[in-house]
Amino acid sequence: MAEHYYSKNPIVKSDPKEWQAILRNTRLRFKTDAGVFSKREVDFGSRLLAESFVMPIVAGAVLDVGCGYGPIGLSIAASFPDRNVHMVDVNERAMALANENAKLNNIGNVSIYSSDALSAVEAEGFAAILTNPPIRAGKETVFKIYDGAFSKLAVGGELWVVIQKKQGAPSTMAHLTQIFGNVETVEKKKGYFILKAQKTLT
Repeated sequence: MAEHYYSKNPIVKSDPKEWQAILRNTRLRFKTDAGVFSKREVDFGSRLLAESFVMPIVAGAVLDVGCGYGPIGLSIAASFPDRNVHMVDVNERAMALANENAKLNNIGNVSIYSSDALSAVEAEGFAAILTNPPIRAGKETVFKIYDGAFSKLAVGGELWVVIQKKQGAPSTMAHLTQIFGNVETVEKKKGYFILKAQKTLT
C-alpha cells in the first residue's frame, strides 16, 4: 500500500532539506523531509491561506489542523505573538519538524501535538481554525475536520479553509453552509478558494 503525507508514521527514507520562505512579511526557515506534504516549498494553497487570513476580533487561541511542518501555523504565530496557536497533524514526522521549525524561528507561542483531525484537541473557544485539508484522505476525513471545527470555535470565531475548485470547493461550500449557516469566499486565485465560515449565535 502506498503511503501518503497523512500517514501516521511515514516509512519512506528520511531526506531532510532546509530552506527559507517569506510568509506574512516574515522570513521563516523551514526544515522539511520526505514523507511530509510539500517538502520543497510552501505550497500555493497554504501560502494563499496564510497570506489571506485576517484575525477575527473575538478573543481566543488559533488552531491549524493538518499543520504539516508548520508554514501556516508558524506564520500566524509570528504575526500574532499575543495569541497561542495550536498546531496538529496525524503525521509524526511532520510534528517533529513543526516543533523543530518553531525553535528554529524562535516562535514560542505555539502548542504542537498529534491529533487525527480534531480528536485530540481538548481546548475549546478558538477564535480561528485554519486548515489546508488532506483532500486525498477522502471527503469523510475532510468533513470530519469541518464538523469538529464548528464545535471547537468560540461564538464569533471563524473557520478558514483553502481548497481547489476541482478538489471539492463546491461540496465544501455546501457543507459549511449546512453547518455554519454561512460561508464567504474571501479569495480566489489559480483555481484555489479561500473560504471563511463564522460561528454565529443561532
